Amino acid sequence: MTGVHSDIPARLDRLPWSRWHWRVVLALGIAWVLDGLEVTLVGSIGGVLERGDTLALNAAQIGWSGSLYIGGAVIGALLFGRLTDRLGRKKLFLITLAVYALATLATAFSPNFAFFALCRFLTGLGIGGEYAAINSAIDELIPARVRGRVNLAINGSFWIGAALGAGLSLVLLDPRVLGPVWGWRAGFGLGALLAVAILLVRRHVPESPRWLIAHGRAEEAERIVTDIESEVAAQRGTLLEPLGRVHFGRRASAGWREVAQVLVRRYPQRSLVALALMISQAFFYNAIFFTYALVLTRFHGVPEGRVGLYIFPFALGNVLGPLILGPLFDHVGRRRMIALTYVCSGLGLALTGWAFMQGWLDARSQALAWSAVFFLASAAASSAYLTVSEVFPLEMRAIAIAIFYAVGTGAGGFAAPVLFGALIETGSRGAVAIGYAIGAALVIVAGLLALRYAVDAERKPLEEVAPPLGTSDEKSLTR
Repeated sequence: MTGVHSDIPARLDRLPWSRWHWRVVLALGIAWVLDGLEVTLVGSIGGVLERGDTLALNAAQIGWSGSLYIGGAVIGALLFGRLTDRLGRKKLFLITLAVYALATLATAFSPNFAFFALCRFLTGLGIGGEYAAINSAIDELIPARVRGRVNLAINGSFWIGAALGAGLSLVLLDPRVLGPVWGWRAGFGLGALLAVAILLVRRHVPESPRWLIAHGRAEEAERIVTDIESEVAAQRGTLLEPLGRVHFGRRASAGWREVAQVLVRRYPQRSLVALALMISQAFFYNAIFFTYALVLTRFHGVPEGRVGLYIFPFALGNVLGPLILGPLFDHVGRRRMIALTYVCSGLGLALTGWAFMQGWLDARSQALAWSAVFFLASAAASSAYLTVSEVFPLEMRAIAIAIFYAVGTGAGGFAAPVLFGALIETGSRGAVAIGYAIGAALVIVAGLLALRYAVDAERKPLEEVAPPLGTSDEKSLTR
């Protein structure tokens, strides 16, 4: 049998948490901070962009700009996800961040809707590629025993970016600072500067040793892991002996035909669960967040320049959810926690939608209700990305993430902003509440599917959850 037996996965999984792991998490996890910054800036300035002295957009155009951002992310995930499996994690998480930075900077100079929409599409292209490259790298570098909580915390950092975007909008839109006309442009410019700074930090994150082994670069993988072990041992003392070796049976990424075979024939239950989780969370989040500013301004009379203030409690709930609930995904288990967070967040949104329709909520209570709902929903959505990134083989991990992100986000994320933009345009609370009910139903169904079919991947090495393609023990370990 061709290939190589290696203890490198076991050596990475047995490492104690260290400063090296913190550097990886901070350098790579910033992708979600940037995404949160982007989405929140657009959400916070939605009302400002309707002004005649800015871009004079209407609600439908704001909805379309959100959908084009999502459309770009879908295409970027598929394009860059495929390249991530072929060319490596590191090359792509540098390229995708550069694409994001340039497109965000260009957004700041938008003269009209067409240019603004194009820039939003290109920005989404970079962010979509980030998801595939970053999730692959993180899962392959982080020890198995804490993979769940770390992955959830990183995905939840989207809302740190959301809070940053809200803060920037409040300051920059203030007439005493820059005001509405120039403030929104400065916000995108600052986002681009942040991306460039992170690009410099990312250069020091190594390529995934697991990916290197699978592509016949075992000596390079050995050097990287030896350097990591030396640094961790200098901080944490003598390391435990690694247990077990993994056979990597091939040295190339999977072709499209093999990817389809794995998704449809070998792991149909995993694919069904992943698809349901991604579609439902994308619709759930994008339905609310891309039209957040419009709901506050149209139905609750919040001034345009004050919208960002209401995002802080919302962002806080979203950040705390994965941080507090994340450890339970490693201890209680993936399947139970995914089901619990999905079903409960769906019930919470349904109740909030009913209260909104009845007119029982003002701007403050609306924001607090959403904060409570998304405390659960943030952990749920983050677990969708965790699930997709850990239950498929190494050689096709990035493209699997890309496919489910693209299909899920394309179906749920593209439709939601357009649908809700149209619903809000009607001026009817009942119409908007129907949209909330659709989002609630989707996540509840997805949670029940996860309870029945999701994989118990907690604390298990990636190669045990999904053996590398072509290995002799593939059949005995597949689900």
